[in-house]
Amino acid sequence: MRSRPRGARPAMPPAMESTPVSTPPTPPPGPGHSWPPPSPWPGWGPQPGEGQHPPALNGFALASLLSGLLCFPPLGVAFGIAALVQISKRGDRGRAMAITGLVVSVLMTGALVLAAERVLAAVDDRVAPLSEYADVEGDLTDLSDLRPGDCFNVPGGDLIDERPVTYRIDCAQVHHGEVTASKVLETVGGPESADSDRDSEDACWKAQDEYAMDTWALPEYAEMFYYAPSRQSWHQGDRVLLCVIGTTDEEWRGSLRRDAGMLKPEQSAFLRAVNAVEFVMSRPPEDDVEDALPEYQSWARAVSAALGTEAKLLQGDVARAGLEKAAPAQLREIEAARAEWQRAAQAKTAQEFDRQWDRALAAMSVETEKELRGAYGLSTVIPQWLQDGQDDPEEGDEGSLDGPSAESV
Repeated sequence: MRSRPRGARPAMPPAMESTPVSTPPTPPPGPGHSWPPPSPWPGWGPQPGEGQHPPALNGFALASLLSGLLCFPPLGVAFGIAALVQISKRGDRGRAMAITGLVVSVLMTGALVLAAERVLAAVDDRVAPLSEYADVEGDLTDLSDLRPGDCFNVPGGDLIDERPVTYRIDCAQVHHGEVTASKVLETVGGPESADSDRDSEDACWKAQDEYAMDTWALPEYAEMFYYAPSRQSWHQGDRVLLCVIGTTDEEWRGSLRRDAGMLKPEQSAFLRAVNAVEFVMSRPPEDDVEDALPEYQSWARAVSAALGTEAKLLQGDVARAGLEKAAPAQLREIEAARAEWQRAAQAKTAQEFDRQWDRALAAMSVETEKELRGAYGLSTVIPQWLQDGQDDPEEGDEGSLDGPSAESV
């Protein structure tokens, strides 16, 4: 038996040599001999990944996001919905972008609707009164150009506006307001402060008492208004205070002016004295008596002094024709009231002050003053605000001292 040499290739049977194989035979052992590795894919087919592309980005998804952020949010909502429908059918990319665009568009649409409502409300507030302007009689005049004695109208008769649009008109025509004073505001407080409001109101009451001295002759619905500088105009140098008598509740024709130049000397002197008493009595301290007794004591002394001035004037007129009875009657009441005010100024407790205050008010009668005013040739129509104070003095001490209403604007 012959041995086969090591490493020799055995002879292949003829039948095997003619049979095709799909897998290459095992390479012979030994170094330097190897077969090429088998191809993982048929040579005639495309390799994996060749000729294939990723899904396209859905255009509606991008349009939804851009519309929601930059353009028209409601359109972005429609684009977002269309993008999600197409992505689910086609398998396009951009689902997250479509959802983001849809959410952003919904939120921006809500914000847009809210902003539109506010803008429309503001426009309506400004546009609605415009129809009233066509019905305003008079010549358009800036508020700062009005002077004492000027009468004017405002759209809708609204004098409470901070700075109303004013139309100057002849006082013989129906009008809403009449200027009593235009003066420089002097106040220790800043603009729109409590001190400034108090100073403005005091100044305009005094101005009105000089402009329409016979306060009983004013119509019941007359109100005092004043227009003071705002914080902004104050810093720009505005110091003008405009005082007005408003008559908006009913139609009013004619001027309310009745100053010292239109009255007899004895009439203006008397009215100046009684108006001073009314003014002081209408300005008690703002705090309660228990918390500000010293201030109330000082106020009681001021009332007593004002009554003393009126008493001195009446003593000089007691012999004047027509005043022989009315003046002495008023003098007696004034002296009785002054005695009570002086006791109030010396009160040790708030309760004691209140008692003297009530007695001082009860010492004077509106009927006596009515007779005196008639003797001077003045109005004898008792104002409603004064009647209210006399009819129910127990309703509140300060209530019996209130004068006609005032409005700050």
